[in-house]
Amino acid sequence: MIEIRPFDQLGKANHGWLDTSYHFSFSGYHDPQRMGWGALRVWNDDWIDARSGFPPHPHRDMEIITYVRKGAISHRDSLGNEGRTAAGDVQVMSAGTGITHAEYNMEDEPTELFQIWIVPDRMGDAPRWGRRAFPKGDRAGRWITLASGHDGEAGEEILSLNTDARLLAATLVEGDRIDLPIDPERHYYLVPVGGEITVNGHAAASRDGVAITGEDALDVMAKSGVELVLVDSR
Repeated sequence: MIEIRPFDQLGKANHGWLDTSYHFSFSGYHDPQRMGWGALRVWNDDWIDARSGFPPHPHRDMEIITYVRKGAISHRDSLGNEGRTAAGDVQVMSAGTGITHAEYNMEDEPTELFQIWIVPDRMGDAPRWGRRAFPKGDRAGRWITLASGHDGEAGEEILSLNTDARLLAATLVEGDRIDLPIDPERHYYLVPVGGEITVNGHAAASRDGVAITGEDALDVMAKSGVELVLVDSR
């Protein structure tokens, strides 16, 4: 089963400094048919104005991934962690028993990012935060894993998740084709950025959501240059 969720049909909110689209129910947007996809609970597509951002606020028992597409986001939390995550890079915050953090765009230009939340396998773990640079050249024409909770996969070069899930990415040029063997029992959510694709023959435009389950392989073809972001969860 493959379902295309067009970008213009996603939930929307514009607060001036923040223009956001919700792939799943979040904040003031509620759709009982879109409460998540497998363990994936939130996928927000955020535009954050220069010199603005989210003031300190708490989280607990959630794996929170920030994938920066343009600009940068600066993080500070109650554990004393601080860091700047730039375009193409990723940060992961495992909220665990509780953490308070702030996220600001300290740049002189808007920042664009995906905020992705995945339900952890167990509650009550110690909170933690990490970030890593992932050069886009390393993912040209192939999938790479950016974050993972799979045993034996997360390590020095991959951010760790406290859940049975993975975040993968690839970049394709026009005409490129890329395959991925998948488990039909799992849930996959794919978002292309900057170009159009087909997924097992289904057409999707930039920033559309592609919800996938019951398939044993993905065949993605780029109609134009595109960046691919994929979550694989139970």
